[in-house]
Amino acid sequence: MTTPRSTLPRPFRRRTATVATLAVAALLAAVPATSATARDRAPDAPQALAAPDIPLANVKAHLTQFQSIATANGGNRAHGRPGYKASLDYVRAKLDAAGFTTTVQQFTSSGATGYNLIADWPGGDPNQVLMAGAHLDSVSSGPGINDNGSGSAAVLETALAVSRAQLQPTRHLRFAWWGAEELGLVGSKYYVNSLATGDRSRIAGYINLDMVGSPNPGYFVYDDDPAIEKVFKDWYAGIGVPTEIETEGDGRSDHASFKNAGIPVGGLFTGASRTKTAAQATKWGGTAGQAFDRCYHSSCDTTTNINDTALDRNSDALAHAVWTLGTTTSTPPGSTYENTTDVAVPDNGAAVTSTVSVTDRAGNAPATLQVGVDIKHTWRGDLVVDLLAPDGTAYRLKNSSSSDSADNVIATYTVNASAETANGAWRLRVQDVAAQDTGYIDSWKLTF
Repeated sequence: MTTPRSTLPRPFRRRTATVATLAVAALLAAVPATSATARDRAPDAPQALAAPDIPLANVKAHLTQFQSIATANGGNRAHGRPGYKASLDYVRAKLDAAGFTTTVQQFTSSGATGYNLIADWPGGDPNQVLMAGAHLDSVSSGPGINDNGSGSAAVLETALAVSRAQLQPTRHLRFAWWGAEELGLVGSKYYVNSLATGDRSRIAGYINLDMVGSPNPGYFVYDDDPAIEKVFKDWYAGIGVPTEIETEGDGRSDHASFKNAGIPVGGLFTGASRTKTAAQATKWGGTAGQAFDRCYHSSCDTTTNINDTALDRNSDALAHAVWTLGTTTSTPPGSTYENTTDVAVPDNGAAVTSTVSVTDRAGNAPATLQVGVDIKHTWRGDLVVDLLAPDGTAYRLKNSSSSDSADNVIATYTVNASAETANGAWRLRVQDVAAQDTGYIDSWKLTF
């Protein structure tokens, strides 16, 4: 994980739970779209296949190899250093032997050549790509075994488990190891920026693992995409381990590159330099008042800087997510995505928005996108209503009218949204432009 902005100038973006959801709503009923009370609705789908256990010994063997590579190459695996390329060659050889199609993508940063490694598993719908990835580079001050050998090893062993099982996914599976993350997410940004718009829309979701074996661990789940988040939280609930929303790494790992392109993201994290609280120590064990990882970005981030239990759990959780999200059926045409969370509309005030998140749909929205609106209001003529596409394009649904004194806006509008990518966070924007009347957004929905 990169250093916070205070020491490394670069964009720093907070996550919210209103970004595009990976439409495992086809698998899970009533998945939250913006909060615990919002939901995406789609027809039920068959249950996904059960994931295998990921052998901890195998994951640790990869970490041992990363340590040996660092030791033989100046003590690190940093961008532009021989230890990084040796790490990439090790991972690639494992994947090639397992039947993956691998591609090395080159880029330049800080005067040095960097490399991303992409591995595609044959089969699955190429219009529905599920990705899992981790940054492979360390900082120059140490071997980076927790940051981020742990995530790299867990992703690698999950990919190898796919091969051992000869999994036949319904979605195309792609695994990735990013270069130069520690310099500001350089490798993952390069990858995303190199994709054509159509290729971006084919990525149904990206799962990121960064620091998943911290020695004084917490169990943190990204809350960017409610559906991916639910898959992880449900898995942890099933083994009796409570989780918290991840905030320490907001915008500081490779998921941000995908999120900023409108791709649904999720992931796991066990903590970096923040201090574990007494409440967290009671919940998870470990030492209160001590950092989750005292060796963060330090020379002591070696194989002794790993909590085996955390590494094992997060590796298994990733496999569960890949199997769950990778073997579900796609959301069929005609699916409805709805937000039923009330949003107050201030009298003669600023506009408010409500979000519906849509994913798992290939290509663009239809020319006959149906927008169902239920707004409770005592003078509907005061209201201006717009649909905002994921890229911010506004489609006017209703203008204000001083002569329209009726209550409520309960209507279905048809929008030609064929120029818009279907997947993403769609918003209903409502503004009251005159005084003395009040109301709220009761619910709204999109039907494709």
